[in-house]
Order: sequence, then structure tokens, then C-alpha cells
Amino acid sequence: MMTKPHAARFSTTLAFLAFQFLVFSDAFTHQSIACLRVATPSTPTQLASSATDESGSFIENLTQRYELFQKSSSEGYDFKQNVAAAIAGEYDTAAVQSKIKESVESAPCVMFTWEASPACKKAIKYMDIAGASYKIVRLDDPWSEGNPIRVELGKMVGRSSVPCIFMGGKYVGGFDGGVGEDSPGILEMAFKGDFREKLKEVGAL
Repeated sequence: MMTKPHAARFSTTLAFLAFQFLVFSDAFTHQSIACLRVATPSTPTQLASSATDESGSFIENLTQRYELFQKSSSEGYDFKQNVAAAIAGEYDTAAVQSKIKESVESAPCVMFTWEASPACKKAIKYMDIAGASYKIVRLDDPWSEGNPIRVELGKMVGRSSVPCIFMGGKYVGGFDGGVGEDSPGILEMAFKGDFREKLKEVGAL
């Protein structure tokens, strides 16, 4: 039977391995795409030099991402938020926070989404069924801008999942979950009969 200290070390190891897998996968994807680009013929010396530069850049990038993961973890955030921080990389925090504030205040109902997310698709479907007026802010177009926004949203509301929905400037949760009674997600709001009422209240219906 595994003791508590062993279980804790085992969980930490699994978390680290999962982090490495995510970051390596992300970096590998970007490097694979780069390799598929049409390039001019190179000499063996040029190829060797390029490979060395890319290797150094890759290791530096990985180290930076791991440091960001560790920093987020030391601040008390959960694993999912820590991974989001690592993927986002370095960014201007004040500028991102300002952009979020501007977006949240730009419409009565605002949803931060990923286009391919099943939960986001369901949230949009519920909004359409209700006849709501809403604004979508995509976090995957482009990813380079959306990833930092996702990190700061996670810090702001306590949840890094999408969709991240605001009504009247206040966070109400995602599709089927949130962080408390005031932000349970729109599915629970619909079951309780609060969904349409809230939309009317903020002027989105």
C-alpha cells in the first residue's frame, strides 16, 4: 500500500511528466510545421549550424516554460492553470488585463471561447436557443494572443476552462461549471430558471 509521502511524490512526478509531454508536444508541432515550409537548398555546414541553433533555442524555450510552470505553481494555482501559464510564455500582464476588461465591457454578454471546444459549441447553442445577443472573443485566433488571455482569465475568475462567460460584466461560469453559487455555469442557470432572467437583466435578451 502506498504511504501518503510516497503518494505525494508520485503525484508530483506524474504532474511533471505530464507537463513535459504537453510542452514537448507543443514545441514538436511548431517545429514540424517549420520543417514543412519550402526552403532554399542548404549546404551541410548551413544545415549543421541551423540544427545547433534550433536545438539551443528549443532547450531555452523549454527551460523558460518550465520556470513559468513552477512560478505559477508556487503562487498556489492548480495544474491546469500552471500548464496554461507555461504554454502562454512571457507577455505584458497589464496589457492583457486591459484587453480583457475592454472585451468584458464591450457587450452585455461576452464569451471567451475556442472554436473546436465541445463545451463552447454547447454554450453558443444555448445562447442561440434563448435568442440572446452575445459577443464571442476567440482565444484560438490567434493562439499567441489567446493563450495569455486564458491565463489572466484563470487568475481573475479562478478557472481556466472555456467557455468563460460574462453577463453584465460579471463572470457567471462556463457551460456546465463554474466556481461558486454566483457563477455556476449557464447549464445550471437554465435548470434553475435563472438563465433567461439574467440575460434580460443585463440587456442581452
